[in-house]
Amino acid sequence: MIKSLEESPIYRIANPRSIAFFGASNNFNRMGSIMLSSMEELGYEGPVYPVHPSEKVVRGKKAYPSVMDLPEIPDLAIIVLPTEIVAQTLEECGKKGIRRAIVISGGFRESGPEGAEREKELKAVADRYGIRFLGPNCLGVANPHIKLNPTPIPAEGPPGFVGLASQSGSFITQMFNYLHRHGMGFSTALSVGNEANLDIVDCLEYLAACPNTKVIAMYIEGITRGRQFMETARAVVPHKPIVALYVGGSETGGKAGLSHTGSLSGPDEVYDGLFKQCGIIRARTLTELFDFCLALGTLPKPRGNRVAIQTHSGGPGAAAADSCGRAGLVLPPLTKETEKKLKAVIPRTASIANPVDMTFSKSPMDDFYSIPEILLEDDNIDMLLVYFLSPMIFIERNLKNKGVPPEKIQEKGKRSMDKLVDLFYEVAGKQDKPVVGYTYRSLQERLVRGLIERGVPIYQDPERAARSMAAVLSYHRFRERALRKPDNIPRQPVNVLPQERGKTTS
Repeated sequence: MIKSLEESPIYRIANPRSIAFFGASNNFNRMGSIMLSSMEELGYEGPVYPVHPSEKVVRGKKAYPSVMDLPEIPDLAIIVLPTEIVAQTLEECGKKGIRRAIVISGGFRESGPEGAEREKELKAVADRYGIRFLGPNCLGVANPHIKLNPTPIPAEGPPGFVGLASQSGSFITQMFNYLHRHGMGFSTALSVGNEANLDIVDCLEYLAACPNTKVIAMYIEGITRGRQFMETARAVVPHKPIVALYVGGSETGGKAGLSHTGSLSGPDEVYDGLFKQCGIIRARTLTELFDFCLALGTLPKPRGNRVAIQTHSGGPGAAAADSCGRAGLVLPPLTKETEKKLKAVIPRTASIANPVDMTFSKSPMDDFYSIPEILLEDDNIDMLLVYFLSPMIFIERNLKNKGVPPEKIQEKGKRSMDKLVDLFYEVAGKQDKPVVGYTYRSLQERLVRGLIERGVPIYQDPERAARSMAAVLSYHRFRERALRKPDNIPRQPVNVLPQERGKTTS
């Protein structure tokens, strides 16, 4: 394990002070041009030096015919060039003194024997000059915290807390919008491609030391340094949760991984055992990967698996209860004191059993938002799951019936929703217990969006919410065991993976 962030070979890749960019031109249809435009759009503040053999200016920036002509030695080279000239370009970077690179170009090991030979040549050049690089056949890095995004799709939303190490480049560039909609963002996202020089273990070490990363997500098609991966993960998990999606366990997934990055996969049960030994939370789908990250990055440690459910309606409450049961969570009876408090604020038609079902109230908003505090104070309850049904139309109809002028209804409605957000957020944080929401409506509705932006995780069905709550509980239980008796957990598996590298790449 690295001792500090700066010690990582990835540090200057993810935090470059200056960049040499190969492959951008004034033809916007080129991949390099698209990637440079994404970087400009996010506002990277360091100098960027386009290198182009003939064009004098590229996207408004002075271009240089050769890397040797650059006015300084950049921290990072980004190479988006035809496969046959990549090794030569990397050698020129080495002669210039550049020691970090991202090789976006494909056509290497993943393309067959000829490509594998090209990859050997690329590795030899890097070894000769002491260059550490991501790729080839990758999309490199995104670090929104320093406004760095040299990937094809523009970044959306503020920087976040999810660190991603991925053997697919697409997921670090195609997930910006998804994460933002669900209340997350990347701290740093790393695409390793063929892992010719730096691999997923190096990424794991970096993200473990990254102060902006609260939870680490991993997309895995195959691990080659199995023992080092386990040792690193075991050292990280007591301090940061790791969630992994492994897609090589099936015959079809393994074939896809081999053609995608040349990764050698292993049996699904082997990886399942590996993750369990390390305390890694396994996700079964990409949606679940980020669902778990959302919960692990926002929720406090639960004291147990006892859940209270609060709902507007019986059906959503019953669905949530079923989902909790399937996820290994329980719904205990509420204390007599809690029942007494609830009777004072809910209508006679409501249920004070668990789930607590409001059904209908003459003042549903006021009543609904007085309940969470009562439930969270109950000693029988460790976590709260809330169903949100909050379309603005309810408030707008009420204001209209009160005679509010049409032109003022929308603004007054927004203010009312914002007050409810403040109220719920204040209540949710008082007991330091996990509070999770679910809704069948859009996550962009004002109340829901307001809570999401405050860090309250809200999911679009109760099953996703319950499984995420269970993942948080599972992580903290493993963490407690690891911190209490670290030597009782096996450190090295037997026959972990079909292939191991002969040396580390750190």
